[in-house]
Formats: sequence, C-alpha cells, structure tokens
Amino acid sequence: MTRSLTFAIPKGRILDEALPLLAKAGIEPEAEFHDKKSRALRFATNRPDVSIIRVRAFDVATFVAHGAAQIGIVGSDVVEEFDYSELYAPVDLDIGHCRLSVAEPKDAADEDEATLSHIRVATKYPHLTRKYYEARGLQAECVKLNGAMELAPSLGLSRRIVDLVSSGATLKANGLVETHVIMPVSARLIVNRAAYKMRSADLTPLVEAFRNAVGVKDAA
Repeated sequence: MTRSLTFAIPKGRILDEALPLLAKAGIEPEAEFHDKKSRALRFATNRPDVSIIRVRAFDVATFVAHGAAQIGIVGSDVVEEFDYSELYAPVDLDIGHCRLSVAEPKDAADEDEATLSHIRVATKYPHLTRKYYEARGLQAECVKLNGAMELAPSLGLSRRIVDLVSSGATLKANGLVETHVIMPVSARLIVNRAAYKMRSADLTPLVEAFRNAVGVKDAA
C-alpha cells in the first residue's frame, strides 16, 4: 500500500497564487478546502496518495524540516530565516514576490549608522536581521513580533523594523519609509531531504511537475 504524501501549504498571501500551480502539477484540494467557514486543517485531494495541510507560513518550514510533511510551498524569506539543513528548495515558483526590508520613521532615515554600535529592531526575522546588521558592523537587538510591526516605532518599541514589503502602502500609512532591501522574496517548493532520498519514486515526479508548471530551473 502506497503511503500518503503530506503537502504543506501556507495560509495568507501565497495561497491564492499557489493554487493554480498545484492544479497545473495535478493536485486539486477537496471542496471543503475552499469553504471559508471550515476549521479543518487537513484535506484530501484528487490524488489518493496526496493530502494537504494548511498552516502558517513559518510552520510550513517546520513541518517539512521535521518530516511531518514531505513537501511544501513557502516563501524564500522563511527558508532563509530558519536555515534548516533538512530542507531542500529545488524550485523557485516565481510567485509571492515581495522583499524583506528595513523601514524607519521618516525623521530617522537620515541617521548616520556609522555613529551607532547598537540598533533595536522589531521583526519576526531575528536571524536574517542580525545577519544583515552584523555585515554592516552593527549589533541588532531584535524585538520579536509576529504582526503589527509598523506600530513599533510610533509606540517607542524600536526605531526600525524589518518586515516584508510589497507595495509599501502599509509603511506609508504608518509614517514609515523603506530604507534598505535585505533580500528579494519569492515562493519556493521545498522538500524534506531524507524523504526525497527514501521516497524518490513519489517525490521526484512531483518536483518535476512543478518545474514544468513554472518553466524554471533549480532555485539558486
């Protein structure tokens, strides 16, 4: 009997763009998946050997890295933040485009970082934030927030934030300006490395189906 594959996909901004790619790769979730009133987190698909779990983006990486799910879709920001050795990201799906950036109040944007040795930053990306500022010779004290990052400067929690930026409208509405881009972001297909070796017959065709669906080579 074939063991079922568990495919982790993220709630939120990437989901709507991911569904057409899933369909092109031959995977369509059951009707309940599209029911906004449903509280279910696991769903059957048109394939008896594949089920879908819908979880928060950061949790997609954790489920796949630890083998609870064998394959998933998540932003490259999450892949880089966790830096799990167990994750392999073979395909850039060319969706979910945005950027991870530093933003500050307008009146702070002219501060000379060369005069500073320590910076407090509100973010849900402490690893990438510290790494970015270390490269600039600065120590970053990261205040971990999971949302409403834009409030931090106005309430005195931090002068700067590091967060995902798309149009920049939310920053502008909260009196912030984008000052530095840390990295461009797009969604990646990720697989568990051990599962990819042990269940190559199941996972390799799926990876190839996504490669064909987006028409791109391996992710850099």
